[in-house]
Amino acid sequence: MSKTQPPLLPISTHGLSLTVQGRALLDNLNCHLSGSGITLIMGPNGAGKSLLLRCLHGLIETPAGMVRFAGEPLNAEIRYDQAMVFQHPVLLRRSVEANLRFVLGYRNTNPNHTVDALLARVGLSEKTKQPARLLSGGEQQRLALARALACTPRILFLDEPTASLDPASVFLIEKLVCEARDQGTKVLFISHDIGQAKRLAEDVLFIHRGRVAEHTPASTFFTSPESEAAKAYLSGDIVL
Repeated sequence: MSKTQPPLLPISTHGLSLTVQGRALLDNLNCHLSGSGITLIMGPNGAGKSLLLRCLHGLIETPAGMVRFAGEPLNAEIRYDQAMVFQHPVLLRRSVEANLRFVLGYRNTNPNHTVDALLARVGLSEKTKQPARLLSGGEQQRLALARALACTPRILFLDEPTASLDPASVFLIEKLVCEARDQGTKVLFISHDIGQAKRLAEDVLFIHRGRVAEHTPASTFFTSPESEAAKAYLSGDIVL
């Protein structure tokens, strides 16, 4: 796949619902994401943000409703063009270098993606032989992002990838995410950091109680949010 290949858009859900032990975690969630760029997914804790990403990535197979990518249901081919980075990185019990080689061994579609080039991009060139699980938190997350970018994904899901990281790692991760966007990757990025959202977002999907409370351009969301929940959230109030 060339890096100029368009993303799998639009992404849409209709009636997406997930109930666990009688509690509706996703409640008839409807959204439609068209265009490219970075969509920030925001909302209070427990709103359903991470569950939405997991449904879009096919990690939860039991929700009711529909998920569509360019009109097609999620399938193996579409999942092949996706990548996801979790808040807590999942790394192999191998060296930094071996973690990348494992991915490049079956998902290298870009000749410029070599171990050395990817490690240089994420500032880990001097950590090549170190066990991946002995890296600092910020270094582990940068390695996880390097593995995701090695796949040249058309859609990149990021579930609070910079939560509690050092400023240098946050800066580098944001830079890499913007580079991926500029190369045509659609990014769905969960964050509670309003400053970060203002730096990155082109549009904001605000979720409250398992539903989309509003979906607006970032400039509109941060200056004149429509929903009472979003207004309270941006004001720093506790939103239940």
